[in-house]
Parts: sequence; structure tokens; C-alpha cells
Amino acid sequence: MENTEPRFECRISPPPPSSRLLCLPLVAAILGGCAPLHKGPVTEHFDGSRFSNQPGVPSRPSFFEAFKWNLSRRTGSPWPGFVDAPPGPPPPQRVDDLRVTFVGHATVLVQQDGLNCLVDPVWSSRVGPISWLGSKRQRPPGLRFEDLPPIDVVLLSHDHYDHLDLPTLRRLAEAFPNLTLITGLGNGEFLKSNGIHVHMVELDWWQSTTVGSLEISATPAAHWSMRNPLFGPNRTLWVGFALKGPAGLVYYAGDTGWGPHFAQVRERFGPARLALLPIGAYKPEWFMGAQHMGPKEAFEAARALEASTSIGVHFGTFNLADDGQEEAPQAVALLRTTYPEVVFEVLREGRGWNIPAL
Repeated sequence: MENTEPRFECRISPPPPSSRLLCLPLVAAILGGCAPLHKGPVTEHFDGSRFSNQPGVPSRPSFFEAFKWNLSRRTGSPWPGFVDAPPGPPPPQRVDDLRVTFVGHATVLVQQDGLNCLVDPVWSSRVGPISWLGSKRQRPPGLRFEDLPPIDVVLLSHDHYDHLDLPTLRRLAEAFPNLTLITGLGNGEFLKSNGIHVHMVELDWWQSTTVGSLEISATPAAHWSMRNPLFGPNRTLWVGFALKGPAGLVYYAGDTGWGPHFAQVRERFGPARLALLPIGAYKPEWFMGAQHMGPKEAFEAARALEASTSIGVHFGTFNLADDGQEEAPQAVALLRTTYPEVVFEVLREGRGWNIPAL
């Protein structure tokens, strides 16, 4: 992989709907800072300036579609406001087999083969360009930050605020300076310029790195990227992750719509012992379908992956779309009768679970 210095650029562009920043003042965008632009060889999904989805996968909605959605937004069922709950118990320091703890939204602690991996960690009360702007957390994190075990690996799927949270990453870098941070192409220099000084590995789709006994691969997703509204979209790469070790294969889809990548992951890595699949922020389907799966697509993905166990993520913490706070978990419960061969669970925040053996 070519090792080149990133370029920097500032220009006005519409902000990401997943951060609910479409109507924020321009000053908020400026306060968000600049972001690097990936520079590297042209590939089938990188034209030298911007990344794209796989062939046949729809592109992200246009600015005008996002504007139309924001003008007509309705919540199908209520978000009652902040729902407090006590944190879950501290997880074990190490696990030889496979255990997960659901922290909230897309944040999951994966303890696999003696390593502790945090996926898309967010402990902030808001996700946005600065502390008082952006989507507000509607549930507390399921684990206290102070109760985390030693973190060896942080996986960042893409640069949207509800997945790449700089305040949380700074805390992690300070608390666990020896961790390895793995992300898609283009994010490393941005993280370093914002005070994240740990060992970083940037991966293209299907590239891998090894940490301990785990081979960690970046996988395609059907999504998009844009950190700051001063930049155009798709300047950094969005990914999922496949973690393969003695305990089996763990797959985290990242933010994604439906696409051929689920079958591709199954073909390359074999059946998943555990799949972490997004189920929320999926309504209205005409707008969200190209970027976020709903519960039905998540069941189809679990079936394509031949996953022994699947767990739903990306729901219930940030009000990002028109589905209600409990709508996705309720839909999962109903779909189990339609997909009796699929083991699909929804964990409450703070719950840890030893994943059943294959």
C-alpha cells in the first residue's frame, strides 16, 4: 500500500444527515476543523480523489433528498427523551474464547482469544463537531469508561460523528497508550492531528493486519463518508471488519445498506460465529435504505453470512432517523418467526454475553 502524505482542503459542502447537521450554521462546520484527503493509486473504488461503493450498490442520497427528508421528518414511534439506566457490571479482564458486551449504539466490546477490542467507541453525551452541537445521547453508555478492561484494539468503521468520536478516542489513547487503532484509508492523519497518538493501521477493503492471534481484515460496506461539511463526501474509506482467530470469525458490518459484501465475506472467511449487524436508523426506507439496513435486511445478512449467532447494533441511543427508539428491537422479535433458522439477539446496554460455541 502506497505511503504518501495526505493533502488538506477546505470548501463548503452539505453536512452528513447521519449527524443531523444539515441545518447548522456554517460556523459550526468551521469549528469542526479540516480533514485529510486520501492520496493513493486509483482502484475500482477510488478514483484518485473520492471513494465509491461496489458496482451495483446505490450511492448515498443527494443533498436535495436529504433536505426533502428533513422538511418532512416524522418519528414513527416515540423517543421519550433521555432514558437513564445503571451501568452494567465490569467485564472480565481477559477472555480466552469469545464474549461481547453491548455498550450502546454501535459501540461493542469484543473479547476474543485473550484480546480486548472496542468497536466504534462513543462515550460522549453528544456526537457532533463540538460538544454542544449534534445528536444527543438518549441512553447512557452501558459500561462506565473506568470499568473497561485493558484495550488492545480499537476498530473505527468510518468518519461519521456517531462512530468516530474524538473525545472518546483521546480518553482511550491516554488510558491505553499501547493500543492499536485500525480504520479505513484516509483517517490516520486526521486522528493524529486531533491528538490521537497511538499505533494506527489504515486498511483498504480486503486488506488485513495481525494483532496477537487475530487476523483483522477490512471489508466492504454500502455506505459513504464525510467528516466535515467543509468537505465533499467520500474522501475517506468506510469499512466493516472481520476478526478471525482460534475462537472463530467475528464480523462487524459497520454502517451499511444491503449489498453483495455479505456473501463475499462468507466466501472469503467462511461462516461467522458472530455477526454484529446494524438494525436501526432505517426509516424512511426510500432515504435510508442505501446507507442503513433495517431489521429485515439484517436477518437476510445473517443468513448470507451463515452466522451462528447475530447481534443487532446501531439503534436506541441517537435519534438519527424516523424509526422510534424501540422500533428496531421490536421488529427483530417479530422477524424471528419468519427466519427460524437465524439466531438473532438484541442485547440491552451493559449486558455481556459469552457467545455460544459453534
